[in-house]
Parts: sequence; C-alpha cells; structure tokens
Amino acid sequence: MHVLITGAAGMIGRKLTERLVIDRALGGRAIEKMTLLDIVAPARASGFSDHIKTRAADLAAAGMAGKAVAERPDVIFHLAGVVSGEAETDFEKGYRVNLDGTRALLEAIRGAGGGYKPRLVFTSSIAVFGAPFPPAIADDFHLTPLTSYGAQKAMCELLLADYTRRGFLDGVGIRLPSIVVRPGKPNKAASGFFSGIIREPLAGQEAILPVADSVLHWHASPRSAVGFLVHAAGLAHAQLGDRISLTMPGVCCTVGEQIAALRRIAGDRVAGRIRRAPDELVERIVAGWPSRFDARRAADLGFTVEKSFDDIIRVHIEDELGGKFVE
Repeated sequence: MHVLITGAAGMIGRKLTERLVIDRALGGRAIEKMTLLDIVAPARASGFSDHIKTRAADLAAAGMAGKAVAERPDVIFHLAGVVSGEAETDFEKGYRVNLDGTRALLEAIRGAGGGYKPRLVFTSSIAVFGAPFPPAIADDFHLTPLTSYGAQKAMCELLLADYTRRGFLDGVGIRLPSIVVRPGKPNKAASGFFSGIIREPLAGQEAILPVADSVLHWHASPRSAVGFLVHAAGLAHAQLGDRISLTMPGVCCTVGEQIAALRRIAGDRVAGRIRRAPDELVERIVAGWPSRFDARRAADLGFTVEKSFDDIIRVHIEDELGGKFVE
C-alpha cells in the first residue's frame, strides 16, 4: 500500500506519520511506501526512511496536484490547509489553500484515469455548521458556516461528496473538534487559546485567555485525532452510505471547566498562570461556532475519544511532557 499525506509537516500530519511508521499497516494492509507533502518538505520519519518520500509542494499551484498523485497512492490523507484565524484575516490565502488546493487534488485524481480510485480522508471541521443551533447538532444539520474557514471546509465537503458519487474517488470527511492540547508553539487558529491555557501553564509560562470562562466547546486530543484518521481510512464505503462526512466525537466543556480540570491535575499555582485579556476578533469568531454535537453515528461506526477533559490533559502530559510538568 502507498499512503500520501498532504499537510504532513503540521502537527497532526507528523503524529499520523509517526503512528503509521509504528503500525506499518492500515486497514489490514501492509504499508510499503509513504509520501509526505507540505508547503515545506516534512521531516523524514526515522525507522522507515527507505520507504518514505518527502516533497515540498503547493497543491494550488499549476501541475503540483498532478505530480502528487502521479504514483497513484492507495490512501490519501488530505490534511493541508490554512487554519481558522488565518483564513479569516487573509481571505485570498484561505480560499487559495483550503478550496483551490483541495479542488486541484480532486481534479488530479479524476484526471489520473485507468480506474484509479483512492480512498481519500479529508479533515473537515465543526465550523461548517452555523447558527441558530439546536441543543445538539447531528450530522445532517444544515451547513451554514459563519466564517470564511467554515465556508471553505463546507465547499470541500460538497466537492468530496460529488466526486465520490461520480466514482472518481472513495471519500470520507471527518469533522474534527478543536484538537487540544497542541504541542509546540501557538499557530494562527482562532481556537489556539484552548490549547494555550493548558500547554503554557504546564510549561511554567503565562497563558492568555481571550474569551469568557463560559465559552462552551467540543474537544479531542491529538492522539484521538490520529485515531479518527486511521479508523476513517479503513471504513467500507457501504458503512458510510451517501452521507460521507461525519462529525467526530468529542469532550464538551466550558473554558472554566478546562481550567478546573487543569487545577485538579496540576494545582492552583499552575492554573494561576492564566491571564484574562479579551480579544474582540477571537470572541466574534468563537461565538459563531457550534459547541455540542450528537456524534452517535460516528460512535456507532467505531470512532472513540477521551471521556473527560482531565483525560485530554493527561494525554498531553504523557505524550508531550514525558509525564512531568512545571509546578
């Protein structure tokens, strides 16, 4: 099996690569080759280096998507994209990367011919939904996004469904919760503070909280996000039916409950490193996001997530901090 990962230099792309290198298999088939692609060449994973090719490429640039699928990968994880905050502040870049890059990839697959029909796992977002929201949002709730990022993801979901319906590829879209706790430096995602208020205090640093404690949101750990991707790649098309985009399960809690979980696990001193500094743009973006979902369909298909935000914090401490944090 040949696996292609776009956006492979990003956090989830790196962790997915690490998981596949360890497993050496996907959906019951051995992985013989991997291609890692991003706007900058991803790092070559150790332990499988002879079977990994890394490439720097912009999928939206002329001819690049065709080159990406020239070797006809069996499974494509399409993770490449501009994050929410950057898509909102840089309108042209958001549409070029998130929409044009995805369309170019789908067209390259369609143009490959010869019966080529890969499984394509697309990372969508809960930002595809728009108000007014019901108490819990099901998979079939209308897509009326309130941000440019959400609009771009919704358009890509429609493209994925149509290209799948026409038989050009075998697609599945997974609508990710906010992934926390993200390791490393903050990115430009409007949701970045959800990670920051946990990551920075555990590292002995001050964290900025730009929204009220009452903000409610839907979360999953990076470990769960990788699990979603791997599981999605192995689902049979018949299991999905016509609705090929799924809302992933998550942990629903308020910012205040996040902080309470941090206090339970790490103590008052660590939780005291959070400083409140309201940000009008972030508040406006987050206010347009849904916060509670009915993910029974995904759960019935075998997708799993942490049971509490305490568990999400423990995953971060275990996976990123070697079991220790700065008290």
